[in-house]
Amino acid sequence: MRLIGRYDSPFVRRVGISLHLLGLPFEQLPLSVFSEATEVRKFSPLGRVPVLVLADGEVLVDSAAILDHLDEIAGPERRLIPAEGSARRQVLRTVVTATGAADKAIAISYERRRPTAQQSADWIDRCRVQIEAALDGLETGWSATSRLTQAEVTTATMLAYVRRVEPAIAAEGRYPRLERMAADCERLPAFRACPLPDRASVQVIDVEKRVC
Repeated sequence: MRLIGRYDSPFVRRVGISLHLLGLPFEQLPLSVFSEATEVRKFSPLGRVPVLVLADGEVLVDSAAILDHLDEIAGPERRLIPAEGSARRQVLRTVVTATGAADKAIAISYERRRPTAQQSADWIDRCRVQIEAALDGLETGWSATSRLTQAEVTTATMLAYVRRVEPAIAAEGRYPRLERMAADCERLPAFRACPLPDRASVQVIDVEKRVC
């Protein structure tokens, strides 16, 4: 299998981590949706990542669809989202909240790519309020599970991304329960195999590829 996209996207990163956790071999093709948009659209007409190209050539787009397929491959005992019942609903609620926060952080990042005079401070503030609401809900409602699930994977990758885009929102000590969970996750081999790139290094790579 081939995973297309960079780990600077929390959605690509959660798929990469899940592949490692499930022991599913894959090759990463770290294409940028900005500097390599034409190449990305060869796999994803909308230019979205992540994309997972299966061994038979079938293409899956959108991290939720990809993770659903990976759970199907993994089977009932190893899947990262429980198959049924209250445990499944709890994990899905957490995942939806975390991905919502990630979406808003990405929206802020994209807004800041616009010329300064065209950026909307009101839009950025609206996104910040939504991120804070999501983090507050996750912090107060967080409950440890008996084993690692997609709730931990998605929330940890989201928190790392929010800290990079809007560090003040997730300042150290503000969300202690989430911080402890995320720190435990980031020490796992699967997380370390899919590191969040330094923001400056990603920008340098994009500039170099545009120049080339």
